[in-house]
Amino acid sequence: MPTPPYVPQIRRYTDWLAQHHGLRFDDYHGLWQWSVTDPPAFWTSIEEYFGLHFGFNEENVLFQNTMPGTQWFVGGRANYTRQVFRHVAPAHAAGMPALIARNEKGRHTELGWPELRRQVAALALHLKAQGVRPGDRVAAYLPNIPETAVAFLAVVGIGAVWSVCAPDMGTHAVLDRFRQIEPVALIACDGVTYGLRDIDRLGVVAELRAALPTVRHVLLHTNLADAPDEKARALAQAAPCAHLEAVVARDDAETAAFEPEDLPFDHPLWIVYSSGTTGLPKPIVHGHGGTVLVGLALKSLHNDVGCSYDPNSWGERYHWYSSTGWVMWNAQISGLLNGTTCVIYDGNPGGAKDAPDWTTLWRFAAETGVTFFGAGAAFYANCLKAGVDLSRCGDLSRVRALGSTGSPLSEDAQRWGSAQFAAIASGEAQKDIWWCNISGGTDFAGAFIGGHRELPQTPGRMQCRLLGCAVQAWNERGEPVIDEVGELVCTQPIPSMPLYFVGDADNRRLIGSYFDAYPPGHGRRPGGGDLGPEAGAVWRHGDWLRVLPDGSCVIYGRSDATINRHGLRMGTSEIYSAVEALPEVLDSMVVDLEYLGRESWMPLFVVLREGLTLDEALRQRLNAAIRQALSPRFVPDAIYQVAEIPRTLSGKKQELPIKKLLLGQPIDKVINREAMANPGSLDWYVRLARERGVAPGFSSRP
Repeated sequence: MPTPPYVPQIRRYTDWLAQHHGLRFDDYHGLWQWSVTDPPAFWTSIEEYFGLHFGFNEENVLFQNTMPGTQWFVGGRANYTRQVFRHVAPAHAAGMPALIARNEKGRHTELGWPELRRQVAALALHLKAQGVRPGDRVAAYLPNIPETAVAFLAVVGIGAVWSVCAPDMGTHAVLDRFRQIEPVALIACDGVTYGLRDIDRLGVVAELRAALPTVRHVLLHTNLADAPDEKARALAQAAPCAHLEAVVARDDAETAAFEPEDLPFDHPLWIVYSSGTTGLPKPIVHGHGGTVLVGLALKSLHNDVGCSYDPNSWGERYHWYSSTGWVMWNAQISGLLNGTTCVIYDGNPGGAKDAPDWTTLWRFAAETGVTFFGAGAAFYANCLKAGVDLSRCGDLSRVRALGSTGSPLSEDAQRWGSAQFAAIASGEAQKDIWWCNISGGTDFAGAFIGGHRELPQTPGRMQCRLLGCAVQAWNERGEPVIDEVGELVCTQPIPSMPLYFVGDADNRRLIGSYFDAYPPGHGRRPGGGDLGPEAGAVWRHGDWLRVLPDGSCVIYGRSDATINRHGLRMGTSEIYSAVEALPEVLDSMVVDLEYLGRESWMPLFVVLREGLTLDEALRQRLNAAIRQALSPRFVPDAIYQVAEIPRTLSGKKQELPIKKLLLGQPIDKVINREAMANPGSLDWYVRLARERGVAPGFSSRP
């Protein structure tokens, strides 16, 4: 295959701006400043640059700049699937596949662009025949496989609304989500393989059907069954239902003639969910046009992922490891919007539980020719801990970029990856491998902070605030600050921000989630300053952010779980960086029980390597590491050895629920066990709360 891209995608865009609009900027900050002070001009340029042809009146690009309630591209038309279909003919002519997939069992699939289109059309026509109409909701209980991508494109192609849960989620967690959205159809699988263990899910499918009375039609994908008789048994057990494999086999004149529905710009696309640490998960609705627009800007300009059949990025293969339970699945599939070959893996990236193998994804990337390799920050930390040697993982010579998100990437993990690629470098791109570290989230299906292919990179930092994202760090007075830690706010709307939450008729949950921290109108003027209260509020994201003088950024973790010791604030990620640098420590969590003026009590919880015990010598080493890396102020009041750190299904540490538990709130009020990856871990923390003599509604020191 030809060499990786030689002109970064963001430079191609700025060259286009200069040529077509006469816009030239001295540096990235100038470009960013223009994008956030004139949002209509910027987002119109994105629509034009990617040839989206929404067909809108230019006066209506930003018809109503009020948060929430912004109206974008009024009168415009869009369809996510239609944008994907634009690439079928040229990508196929260039010999590029649409999807390359593998699972833990080694099942390898390559789906060409015409075959992707045919299967999508076949399933879309089937759903229409079952009475599924635009605006209807379709629920999916499927893993990260090509069939899921086909199902998604078919559902949204006819204007129905997609929502997916991963098959590693149990019945209650799935019902907490799907009951709220009242789906008319369910697309499910018979089971999934994870950690080299087959997990039958037919029982869960039956429970879902029984508990979702709005479901009128069920499709089953036989993911575990291989032989025809096994498939027949699975279908018989799940009956009555249609077999997904048989449905997508249709190939006739009607499938060839299928075209996606022409939809309003803000027609609902999908429903994604908050982590659901307390109460029911928030069912967040995003629209077609805004998601396509933001997805292309993020993937191309900032992630530097090019079109696979474009000569500049010929043979691009984009991989970002995810399950369908994380919004990074949506981000992975969005590569198709730009004609990029998406390389997906279904299974445990660390191998079997009793025989961990953190080379699994690297070997997969080597064998499939991945050019952009993305994963959660925890994956790279585990590779570092496991001593992975990339020189033994096959031919990784085509990898030119590494992506990271999910939690702050530590300096140590980034330095490890850079050193590994420098040691195997096959060209200049690998001698100083580019890290595309991003931070954003499920909430708006995008990123606020991320990468820039031509800016300097520093381990532990993200390179810039993204184009179109008016992100600032605000102090306690609601003033923007530089080189200080503050609340991450976004003062101007982005087209992919939520349309609404399902069931939130008065927008109360939406406003309470993002828009009630500061007075309406405060900080809302493009470029800085206030507007009247009719302009609405700014978006408060819930992260601690520091914007450095050079424009690079550091995320310190969730602002509601931040440590505040004796007037000095510190993000939990910095403590984890110090603690988890010790070879004995596999995982950690810290909470600060300072509350309403009470004196702080800060415990540290650590998971140690097998066979190790927390003794006084190790306690002293942990304290010394924190004291040296941060400050004596952040030495914990107590250190506990635990078997596990509580985590959400998407892998985030559940700092805030454990903090609330230890402050005396009832366990069932602060955490949803069904939204956890390891709910059994909670029992230990409940016992600790009892031992501390904490009664509901009160807090005390030990």
